Amino acid sequence: MRNQTKLHLELLQQTMQRLNLWQSVPPAQEAFLSEEPFSLDTMTPEEWLQWVFIPRMHALLESGAPLPSQIAISPYIEEALKEFDGLTLLLAPLLELEKLLQNQ
Repeated sequence: MRNQTKLHLELLQQTMQRLNLWQSVPPAQEAFLSEEPFSLDTMTPEEWLQWVFIPRMHALLESGAPLPSQIAISPYIEEALKEFDGLTLLLAPLLELEKLLQNQ
């Protein structure tokens, strides 16, 4: 289960890199202080995935902490990036990760 989660996170990162969504510079430190879901007010969806979601999931995996069983990120990404040509490719690893975690 944990290995599969890590694999889906790696696939998400690789997909973001392939779609040129991966950034080399993080957002300003203040962007991480947002209290809004998905840091809506301070980050783009792809920034949130790269700088918040993926690192938090890796931290849970590395610490042995329980993984979330109810995550619904794909509806937000689907709406926020509905005009993005690579949306289907980006959603694929997210949907697999959601399915995996909901069936744990």
